[in-house]
Amino acid sequence: MLTKPKEGDLFKVIRIHGRTFEIRYGFYEECDRTNRFAEPVEIYPDFIKDPQYTDEGLPFVTAIQAPCKKFKGDKNENSTCEECEHYEHCEELLAICRCPANRKQ
Repeated sequence: MLTKPKEGDLFKVIRIHGRTFEIRYGFYEECDRTNRFAEPVEIYPDFIKDPQYTDEGLPFVTAIQAPCKKFKGDKNENSTCEECEHYEHCEELLAICRCPANRKQ
């Protein structure tokens, strides 16, 4: 019998490009926390609010985040970073952006 994860439980530790990210269970929306039918989900870093970079200055992104203005590909209102040609998948939903314009100088 599987136990349901609780808010704050560790989902996974991901090590990529010299960085370590702890992915924990939680809620993206406050209203979900009080909804008796909602269960905690894996919470990925918000790299738009808190940008983080590799040692080479490449920004970390998630597959589910909204794309930036440098998006390259067939973009529509539902597009995410994962659909961009600059997206380089690493592990789970974490990736790096290879767009030269987004590199930290």
